[in-house]
Amino acid sequence: MDTKNSINSSVSPEPVARTAQQRSLVPKGITIGLAVFALVLSLAGYGFRLMVGDDVGEVVRHAAVIVPTFVLGIPLFFWLGSRLINKVKGMHIETRNALTLGWLTACVSMLWLMGTYS
Repeated sequence: MDTKNSINSSVSPEPVARTAQQRSLVPKGITIGLAVFALVLSLAGYGFRLMVGDDVGEVVRHAAVIVPTFVLGIPLFFWLGSRLINKVKGMHIETRNALTLGWLTACVSMLWLMGTYS
């Protein structure tokens, strides 16, 4: 007698384990939110500087250095560091975790700088 098919054939089998297991500790929304917050913080003072009357060329040159440094440079530094640690130490640091830590560090750095110079 075939017991597999005869017992509750209408009941579905146990849920199949997910093959693509989520390994990142940080939700995607937090990563995206920190990236947007870093962009907003890095651009925040430039509108004020233009309203006060600073030279447009000087403001654009300064923004061309500062915005990519904080929005792209710091998170990419953390990402490259995580890749290096993964290779050298054999650890498994997820890309999203490294980028989130980079954007968090960039946001805290910008807030610290804004507090220092305000």
